[in-house]
Amino acid sequence: MKIGFVGKGGSGKTTISSLLSRCLASQGFPMIAIDADINQHLAQTIGLEKHEAENMKPMGLEINRIKEYLRGSNPFIADDNSMIKTTPPGNGSRFIKVIEENPIYNYFSKTVQGIKVMAVGAFDESDLGVKCYHSKTGSVELLLNHLIDKEKEYVIVDMTAGADSFASGLFTRFDITFLVVEPTIKSTSVYEQYKKYAKDYDVNIKVIGNKIENQEDINFIKKYVGKDLIAIIYQSQFVKKIDRGLSVALSELELDNKAEIEKIIEIIDSQKKDWQKFYRQAVEFHIKNAESWANTASGKDLTKQIDPNFNFLNAIST
Repeated sequence: MKIGFVGKGGSGKTTISSLLSRCLASQGFPMIAIDADINQHLAQTIGLEKHEAENMKPMGLEINRIKEYLRGSNPFIADDNSMIKTTPPGNGSRFIKVIEENPIYNYFSKTVQGIKVMAVGAFDESDLGVKCYHSKTGSVELLLNHLIDKEKEYVIVDMTAGADSFASGLFTRFDITFLVVEPTIKSTSVYEQYKKYAKDYDVNIKVIGNKIENQEDINFIKKYVGKDLIAIIYQSQFVKKIDRGLSVALSELELDNKAEIEKIIEIIDSQKKDWQKFYRQAVEFHIKNAESWANTASGKDLTKQIDPNFNFLNAIST
């Protein structure tokens, strides 16, 4: 399953995505966690030492390395520079599997607590005032377009705050998207905005209430999100320690919060995989990007990168 975490800045999406990653990995499931937030904290929150997290290779700065590998021998892609963040796979493309050794994992990932952690990376000084962060998160979109995950394999992406992820097709790359909501108007308004933008794209959105102290907090969130609320995380000393950069054993997680995490895992496992929709939307957003800016920027018709004879279902079965 591909799982996205979104929410208002400070809502706790990084903390909860790291907690879910740790719980899944502790049960022996293959687990990849990708930090696609401009504030790069996921690796440390999972348990990587600060200096190790800071020295991770940034996917966003070295996207050509990803392109070179994924392009493979696809005849519809002339060269690495012709690939953009939405370029879909075709015959000859290389795919990434959750359980395997490959140059992408070897170069970009570090393993901590059984979790492969990867990061888009923060802004480089040369980017300031010139580029938006979405030019970097395109590396994640490209990777997910070529990533084949099987049953009981999990890929979690900690996304940029608010509705920023709608600046690309990345928001459609997940089997389920968890929107983390605090019991505040500002936080519920992000939910309403996200729901509005996603309604035409069949995005599977569920809400996790966070920083819950009492029933009043739960009722407040329910008032705005209704049946989309599927789990809550109570105010937690465990979480507070993690947020302060302390190393905390998973066994210290409070029983009520542990039960809520298990509930979230059940919701994830109940989702049905729809590879045909996944590929269809990849093609749709590629055409949209090509026609709106990429054709002009490259001087080529990039809609011709779509392989008319490619069958995604055949690719995932091999």
